[in-house]
Amino acid sequence: MVEAYQNCLPRVQLYSPTNVAPIISKVARMAVAEEHTGEASQYYILLILTDGVVTDMADMREAIVHASHLPMSIIIVGVGNADFTDMHVLDGDDGVLCSPRGEPALRDIVRFVPFRKLNNMSIPSGAGQVCAGRGAQVGGGILQPQGPASARPRHPPPRGWLRLSPVRTP
Repeated sequence: MVEAYQNCLPRVQLYSPTNVAPIISKVARMAVAEEHTGEASQYYILLILTDGVVTDMADMREAIVHASHLPMSIIIVGVGNADFTDMHVLDGDDGVLCSPRGEPALRDIVRFVPFRKLNNMSIPSGAGQVCAGRGAQVGGGILQPQGPASARPRHPPPRGWLRLSPVRTP
């Protein structure tokens, strides 16, 4: 993944604003559609690589709170030396994330990791770092839900199973 990112970086032009809420909402719509099939056999893990400050934090918080009810998790990797303070807030390790309207997330689905912490690690160590801690954990293929059992997702991802699919944005 990192090699693909590094190979693509010289060929793309990065620009602002950085709006992430639309991609979270798109994956959430896919998860909703999956739940409506009656099978709900898919679990979505959205990987976001960001090199700067997100410009739609309020919309992003709203999208994450909505997505916390769905079979999905979000891993955010901060690339570069930007101030990622807002990403740590989204991670939810210091408290329950709330939407701008005050609605709390049903569960912590976000894991933020600064790439600089992973850059010199081996791939297994880096993967362990991404999956470490509480919240949106993907270690062993199982999300660690929070709260009472009645508030947990009905269909956690199957043990040891992960399929990565690209999500195209318009």
